[in-house]
Amino acid sequence: MEIMKLLPAGKDYLWGGTRLRDEYGKKIYMTPLAETWECSVHPDGPSRIVNGSFKGKTLADVLKQHPEYLGAKAKSGELPILVKFIDAKSDLSVQVHPDDEYARAHENQNGKTEMWYVIDAEDDASLIYGFRHKVTPEILKEAVETGTLDKHLQKVKVRKGDTYFVPAGTVHGIGEGILLAEIQESSNVTYRVYDYNRVDKNGQMRELHFDKAVQVMDMGVAPEVKQKHRMVKYYPGCSREILCRCQYFEVEKIQVTKGFSFSVLENSFQVLMCLDGYGQVEAMGRTQKPLRFQKGETMFLPASLGRCLLIGDATVLKVRC
Repeated sequence: MEIMKLLPAGKDYLWGGTRLRDEYGKKIYMTPLAETWECSVHPDGPSRIVNGSFKGKTLADVLKQHPEYLGAKAKSGELPILVKFIDAKSDLSVQVHPDDEYARAHENQNGKTEMWYVIDAEDDASLIYGFRHKVTPEILKEAVETGTLDKHLQKVKVRKGDTYFVPAGTVHGIGEGILLAEIQESSNVTYRVYDYNRVDKNGQMRELHFDKAVQVMDMGVAPEVKQKHRMVKYYPGCSREILCRCQYFEVEKIQVTKGFSFSVLENSFQVLMCLDGYGQVEAMGRTQKPLRFQKGETMFLPASLGRCLLIGDATVLKVRC
């Protein structure tokens, strides 16, 4: 049992930029490079292992061989989450994701509840989160056809360090100039409501999924989105901050200045995603040498790995189910 560093799959969606390659060291030669699927077993973008005894294998294959690495909480026998970096050089489509019940019945996949941690944002950056007022399918259809959907959508100003929880059914859109980390259910089901009449590299307008979207979206008034006060706990050499807890995942931000010790228990795997800086992590009492990491790299830690030590100068997201 060992800590596994992951090689992500890349996506060249038309709204992406080049920051993931230029600033985060992604050697994925797509232009644009919109997303990197850092920790994924999804067939649309599986991540691979780059070190140790499983080097070259997909994480999906390793977890099929060793389902105990998932931990007792992963009752489906599959990795329940997908972790990404997203670089929005342009606005993403206005979209919505179904819940588990609908997605499993109609798409043979999980639904998609997600959270975003804003790594960086331009001064005027904003995102879409729900509706400003109650709408109906008829109102939305007319708005999409006339290009006036914007007047119904709630826009939210975004700043570096913000966190947003996006339950399935929430209409949303990441805006231009936002770089973020996304933690979500393991799913690739997205229903586009509106895409600004853009065309892809083949000159074709991207498909919309209006009929399905209106079946799964919450058309009520969205709550006002304010950043909740987050409690930061300080320790010698590090700080810890819970960003999100839901039925699918827990996400914690760790700021390491010297060292941080933690345990990976039998109930869940853990994922470490380095947003900035560098360091090394080791499983104490195991034979594996300390594994070095830097900004942009992601690691998978199997359940029951035991006591671990992370040292360095880094900002890390720690994810578990």
